[in-house]
Amino acid sequence: MITEDQILEWAKELQSIAQAGLFYGRDVFDRERYQRIREIGAQMLAMRADLPMDKVIDCFCTDTGYQTPKVDTRAVVIRGGKILLVREGDGRWSLPGGWCEFNLSPAENAVKEAKEEAGVDVIVKKLIAIHDKNKHNPKPYLFSVLKIFYECELVGGEFAPNIETSASGYFGIDELPPMAEEKCSEAQVRMCFEACSTENWTVQFD
Repeated sequence: MITEDQILEWAKELQSIAQAGLFYGRDVFDRERYQRIREIGAQMLAMRADLPMDKVIDCFCTDTGYQTPKVDTRAVVIRGGKILLVREGDGRWSLPGGWCEFNLSPAENAVKEAKEEAGVDVIVKKLIAIHDKNKHNPKPYLFSVLKIFYECELVGGEFAPNIETSASGYFGIDELPPMAEEKCSEAQVRMCFEACSTENWTVQFD
């Protein structure tokens, strides 16, 4: 049976093929065909996600070059046996984090996100995991995403109001609030607890 998620995956694959063809192709007729493939992928996505075509084109058909995964980083801070979480705009919670900036390394980005979303100053101590978002988090995303989790040492700072999060707090492993699962699942938070309490942690990866 063909599922809605399968349609999304086909649309993403068509987009990837078309984007590479438009970037590397030199024959004018081939480029026309790749452009049409990209349009078909966008139409499939608009139908699957019930979005207007202009919005889909803006986010789905403007990238150039070979399509590669996007990178998301998460800062893991443990204090007194509890983990630092931030409250998203919809009231659910997540580890501080977000898209990696083009001019920052993933570790530098984790430091930046911890400051922006939780108001804390941290030092990255170790790599915990590199997850393929579609293998660990619900709601298949338009692009492939790699989520990188870092254990961080708290060195100062405190929460300040910002445009991304409305609160921060420390939670024990058995008192986790509702999680923004598409950003950071409860299973991933539990993994982070385990990683931070394990001296010789083996980095998880897909």
